[in-house]
Amino acid sequence: MAQNRTLITNIASLINQEQGVIKKDHGGHIRVCLVYPNTYGIGMSNLGFRIVYFLLNDMIDVVCERTFLPENISDYKRTNTEIFSYESATALSNFDIIAFSVSFENDFPNIVKILDLANIPLYSANRNHHHPLIIMGGACCYLNPEPVADFFDICFVGEAEGMMSNFIEIFKKSNSKDELFNYIKDTKGIYIPSINEKKVEGCFIEDIDKLKFFPQLITPNTEFSNMYLVEAQRGCPWRCRFCAISAIYSDKRKRGLTSIQTEIEKASKYSKRIGIIGPSLTEYPHIMEILGIEGVEFSITSLRANSRAIEIISKINKNSVSIAIESASEKLRMAINKRLKTEDIMETCRQILRSDRSTLKLYFMIGLPMETDDDVMGIVEMVKEIRKTSKKGSIALTVSVFVPKPITPLQWHSMERLNIIKNRLKMIKQGFKAGDNVKVTHDSIKNSYMQGFFARGDRRVSRALERMVNKDDWMQAADEVGINVDEYMYRQFEFDEKLPWDFLYTDEYKAHLIKEYNEYMEKD
Repeated sequence: MAQNRTLITNIASLINQEQGVIKKDHGGHIRVCLVYPNTYGIGMSNLGFRIVYFLLNDMIDVVCERTFLPENISDYKRTNTEIFSYESATALSNFDIIAFSVSFENDFPNIVKILDLANIPLYSANRNHHHPLIIMGGACCYLNPEPVADFFDICFVGEAEGMMSNFIEIFKKSNSKDELFNYIKDTKGIYIPSINEKKVEGCFIEDIDKLKFFPQLITPNTEFSNMYLVEAQRGCPWRCRFCAISAIYSDKRKRGLTSIQTEIEKASKYSKRIGIIGPSLTEYPHIMEILGIEGVEFSITSLRANSRAIEIISKINKNSVSIAIESASEKLRMAINKRLKTEDIMETCRQILRSDRSTLKLYFMIGLPMETDDDVMGIVEMVKEIRKTSKKGSIALTVSVFVPKPITPLQWHSMERLNIIKNRLKMIKQGFKAGDNVKVTHDSIKNSYMQGFFARGDRRVSRALERMVNKDDWMQAADEVGINVDEYMYRQFEFDEKLPWDFLYTDEYKAHLIKEYNEYMEKD
C-alpha cells in the first residue's frame, strides 16, 4: 500500500521538534510499535507511555517506535495510506508486536479505528501468523479489559518495568503464538483472553526507588510542554472509594529523597522544566526539599486542600493551582473517604487566591450515590463563599460526572440518570452571574456515559465497538447490535452476581470492597 508523502512530512515535523527520539535499524531486531490510542498531544503527556518507549529501546535486540490516533483519519482513508510509525514511517502491519497503552475507557473506540487503519483484523481469532502480535497494557488492563479483550492476544495486568524484559525473552524463543501462550500462560500479570480461565494476579514493582533512570521524549506539543516528568509516588493514602488510582495501586509506594534528587539532576540536562507526578503530593514527605532544588522550574499535579498546600505553592512558579474537592457536602466527602473539612477547603482557597495566582482551579463531581439537589446547590454556595475571600485571581470550576469504576467500592452502584445530571449541571451554571468571575466547564455528558458503558462492560460490548470503526455514536452502535446500554449504566449490580472483571481480584478483596460499599451507604 502506498504512503502519502504529505502525511509523512507532517509527522516528520513533529519528530524534528522532539528531544530524545530514538531511531534504530530494524535489521535483526524485534520490532515493536508502541501505540497510544489518542492524539499525539495526549499520548505524549502520558508518563507511562514515555517510560515503556525507553524501556523497550534499552533492550539491545528490540527496536521500539510509536504511533498515535491520527487527527486526520479521513486523509489516511482518502489516500489509501496505512497508519505508520513516527520514527521510520513503517506500516504497522510490518511490526512483530503492536503494543497498545490504554489508560482510559473512552479510548476503546480508537483502538478499533487504529487496527482498521492498519488493515489488521479486529478480532484476535481472525488473525494468523502473518499478523503482528497485538498486546495491551495500561490502567484499563487493571480495571476491566473485557470490552476489548477479544481484540488482543495478550493483556498485561501490571507494571511494564517488572514484565517486559521477561516477556521479550520468551517471545524470542517462541516459534508460534500458541507456543508463546503455552510459555507465559501461568506468568504473573499475564492475561490471555482466548484461553484464560483463572484469576489473574497483577505484577507490581515492590521498590520503585530501584527503577532505572531513562531520559524522556520531550516535546513542545503537549500539555506538559518541554517538561521532564518525575514520579514521586504510586498510590494514594486516602483511598477514595470512587477512585480507580486507589484501586490499581492498593499499596502506596514512595520514592526516597536521594533517588529523586539524582533523577532531577540527570533530567535537568534535558530540560529545566520538571513536573513532579503522583497522587496527593501534599502527603509526599520530601516534597518541600525537592521543590527547594535551585535552577529548576517545577510543576506539580493537583493538591489536597490543607495547610501543606500553601507551603507547596509558595515554592512553585505557576500561575494556576488545582484543588480537587469532589463534593461541597462534608457528609459525601466523608462517605467517599475524601476526608476534607470545609474550613480547611475555605482557608486553603483563600490563601491561594491571595498569593497572586491568576487562576484557582476547583474540581467537583456530581452524580455520587446519595447526592441530592441541595448537595449540588452547595457547590454553587461553596464556590461563591470562596470567591468572597479574595477579589484576586479567577476561579475555574470543572464538574465531572461520577462513573462507577471496576475494582472500587462503588463498582456495584448505578450511574445517575441522564436527565437528572443535565438538570444538576444547569443548576450549577445558572447559579453564577457574570460578575462572580467564575468560569464553569464540565466534561462531555455523552462521553461520561460512554465511559460508564465501557467501564462496566463485558465482551458483548466489542460488537458495538466494531461498529464504531466508521462512526462515533456509541449509543447508535450499541443499538445496532442489540445491546441495551441501560443494563450497564443504570442497573444496580448485585453482590453475588459474577462481574466481567471478577477474575482480577481475590474473593477476600471482593469482601473488602463490599464492606467499603456498605460503609459508604451507611453514611446517609
